[in-house]
Amino acid sequence: MRVGPPAPLLLTRLADGVEKALGWLLVGLMSVMVVDVSWQVASRFIFQTPSSFTEELAGFLLIWIGLLGAAYAFRTRAHLGIDLLVTRLGGGWRKAAEVFSHLLVLLFALTTMVGGGIHLVQLAFRLEQISAAMGIRVGFVYLALPLSGVLVILFSLEAMLESAAGRKGR
Repeated sequence: MRVGPPAPLLLTRLADGVEKALGWLLVGLMSVMVVDVSWQVASRFIFQTPSSFTEELAGFLLIWIGLLGAAYAFRTRAHLGIDLLVTRLGGGWRKAAEVFSHLLVLLFALTTMVGGGIHLVQLAFRLEQISAAMGIRVGFVYLALPLSGVLVILFSLEAMLESAAGRKGR
């Protein structure tokens, strides 16, 4: 006999924790970006000595915020979605369409974001690409893509199981 909560409940608790941590990480990254861009403007227009690294850092932060923010938006159902067809379906067809759409998202995240992202990161490290102003390995910047893909997989798996069980998501 199995003891403990069912797998979907454990998955939901895991996703809840990841969402909360991801939200705080995004707040931190946005805060760093605000300070970085403010310093960039101040150093260029007030002190007349433009900072050499702030523009590059802002670009790297934008990549991380954009990709991790997309995963966060997916979990919180903040993405724009056209559900005109799905809302008109009834009962089993609606559930099947929801499960299928979450499966497609999961497959996209797995193949493109994780698979392609890992390939991109490996290539950047193999070619020893270094950023011009900050001197960091570009592979670290590209790590945002597979990491975001893993998060989307987690969140879409949870949503797919909720839809299959007939429970309405968040």
